[in-house]
Amino acid sequence: MSGYYLYHSIGTFPGKAVAMSAALTGFSEIWSAEDDGQWPAAMAARKRFIDLWSTLIDAPAGSLTTAQNVTTALYSLVGSLPEASLAGRRVLVAADCFPSLHFMLAKIAPRFSFVLDTVPMRPGERWVREEDMIARWQDDVGVALLTFVTSTASHRSDMARLVEHGHRMGTIVGADITQGVGVAPFSVEHSNVDFVVSTSLKWLCGTSGAGILQLRPDLLSRCEPELRGWFSQENPFSWDLDRFAYAPDARRFDHGTPAILASVASLPGLEWVISTGVDAIRAQNFALTSRIIERSLENGWVLGSPLDEHERGGSVMLSLPENLDAATVVSALREQKLYCDARGSTLRLSPGSVTSLDDVDALCDALKQMME
Repeated sequence: MSGYYLYHSIGTFPGKAVAMSAALTGFSEIWSAEDDGQWPAAMAARKRFIDLWSTLIDAPAGSLTTAQNVTTALYSLVGSLPEASLAGRRVLVAADCFPSLHFMLAKIAPRFSFVLDTVPMRPGERWVREEDMIARWQDDVGVALLTFVTSTASHRSDMARLVEHGHRMGTIVGADITQGVGVAPFSVEHSNVDFVVSTSLKWLCGTSGAGILQLRPDLLSRCEPELRGWFSQENPFSWDLDRFAYAPDARRFDHGTPAILASVASLPGLEWVISTGVDAIRAQNFALTSRIIERSLENGWVLGSPLDEHERGGSVMLSLPENLDAATVVSALREQKLYCDARGSTLRLSPGSVTSLDDVDALCDALKQMME
């Protein structure tokens, strides 16, 4: 039995340990060799990482680069925008965005002279409604950050509706796709967003430190990152201190010497997701989450995620009764080799490729016993 329900945190797949070990061992051997092949091999691995990500989300060539995480990716993007995009304008986010991004935006708002406007959830609700975002969204919004799938409700946004409205308002519209990419189809081309931030954790089964930033080519050409370095140039080996020029593509966001190890460690997960296919991953996940929802409704448990599969990511959230402490529930499940986590009183359940229907029933049986 595999009682693993933590794909919203760290994803896995059959044979992951062996695949990652081989990738890291191979890199270690190259990096330790007493020759001059280290950097060519390292940059080739990074390029492979970028190419796989570009394939996964239908990103145009040259529009995507690496970042440490979603927060640094967004910070780098904000610091690169033309002044008129932000100064005296609003940056619009939803209250159910990933908190780290809100923390960062709130801190830098005075320096970039924008107002951070956070659309709240309605009382008693678990996610921000699209109509509430749109009602708050006028032509003074310079940048809007959308959350593809939320981390606390697994609510999947109607991206097409929101992006269309945003572009009518003249807004630069970005998306944090971290909690959905790999289990829900996402295409840069079809979504029409202006930029994307994400990471290779979660459903992509990679490691921390392997984030990405992707921009539409027409926006990219107008960006001048304030965080820049020798790798931001067309030719990184240009040492003329007075003739710096940004690279014409996403490399202008690369700044200093790029980190390689996280990309290498994340390649097996990306390769597995692409070879398996997001549609197949989604179909298996849907069967498992449907069983969790079915058992929850049978037992009268309070669900904190949408029932409509088109409005839900790959997770199901359960609201625990007031008489049950979430940490105690998580600990008791762990003793039965059932692994999940909680945010407040919300139990987060994310089954994936190593989980079966029998595993889901074992989880629900254990929860039922505790609930009763």
